[in-house]
Amino acid sequence: MLQRRRLEDRLHAALARSRAVALVGPRQSGKTTLARQLLAPGEARYFDLENPLDEARLAQPMTVLPPLQDQGGLIVIDEVQRAPALFPVLRVLIDRSPRNGQFLLLGSASPALLSRAGESLLGRLEVVEVGGFDLGEVGAAAQDRLWMRGGYPLAFLAGDDAAADAWRSNAIRQLVETDLPRYGIQVPAPAMLRFWRMLAHLHGQIWNAADPARSLGVSEPTVRRYLDHLTQTFMVRQLQPWFENLGKRQVKSPKVYFRDSGLLHSLLGVRSAEDLLLHPRSGASWEGFALEQVLRLAEPDEAYFWATHAGAELDLLLLRGGRRVGVEFKRADAPRPSASMHIAMQDLKLDALYVVYPGQHRYALADRMEAVPLSSLLG
Repeated sequence: MLQRRRLEDRLHAALARSRAVALVGPRQSGKTTLARQLLAPGEARYFDLENPLDEARLAQPMTVLPPLQDQGGLIVIDEVQRAPALFPVLRVLIDRSPRNGQFLLLGSASPALLSRAGESLLGRLEVVEVGGFDLGEVGAAAQDRLWMRGGYPLAFLAGDDAAADAWRSNAIRQLVETDLPRYGIQVPAPAMLRFWRMLAHLHGQIWNAADPARSLGVSEPTVRRYLDHLTQTFMVRQLQPWFENLGKRQVKSPKVYFRDSGLLHSLLGVRSAEDLLLHPRSGASWEGFALEQVLRLAEPDEAYFWATHAGAELDLLLLRGGRRVGVEFKRADAPRPSASMHIAMQDLKLDALYVVYPGQHRYALADRMEAVPLSSLLG
């Protein structure tokens, strides 16, 4: 298993400054592996709610948890979304002691979804998000493999592309048939799977509910709800638009991206690297993959895209420390500056604009505008 030093450091820092930490992300993304470095399953303070014995131990949480809390040390509750009734109890226990590093909660959905049937812990815990492997963890030499297979550890480390695709296909079925109902999301599995496959062909595009709703024979609010479910379970990212008073008509709907390129490829029917290079959505797939890597590695304060109805656009606007940085993604051998880039530089008052591409050389395009290989982001 690959070492995830940056993620481990983030988790240790969060536990040092917060009473409770939620480690959230999709299933099989490595949350339990990280937690086991702090506390091994089988210890009295580790509860895995997929284990019937641990689930039974927590049947009376106010009897079991306070004595463990009084002993000091960390209490880990894995797959906490399986017991939403725990949230009111955890709120009481977190407020009971000022000591940091008391609880680590592992969940396979967003905090809002985890607590929908319980009580919100907003303001009482720090959230650390875990995704699959990123480029910083696998290294530049494995970039193409990461793009093809995605970052889920068992898919990335599979013996071959066929084994990786089999794992991903099973994960897709499990989400729609088992996981979503556990979160209280009552969507027929065939309908959600059809929507998800349809969404794969909309990857990287501005969201418009009309066509998916018409194809599925449901209302636009229903399709929007399907999209939100996939967002809350970390399957897709809704990249929100940036707009300000520029005297121009600007796009105000989000763009939709798959967060894991491997899942995207399975839903598109891409089974091998050769299939991927020949697929008509290959360029969109690479751009979404590169965008996700930039967001993971840059860790901006805020991230948006920008577009006008006249055709000017910027793939990614990063806000960090008072700076505005624009990013364009081009799957090209030698990208060149475009009129749209110059418009974005001027209208958005960018401090810099980087064109990320899959090549090897870094070079200037114009004033404060540079072409940057994706692999160069590692150093």
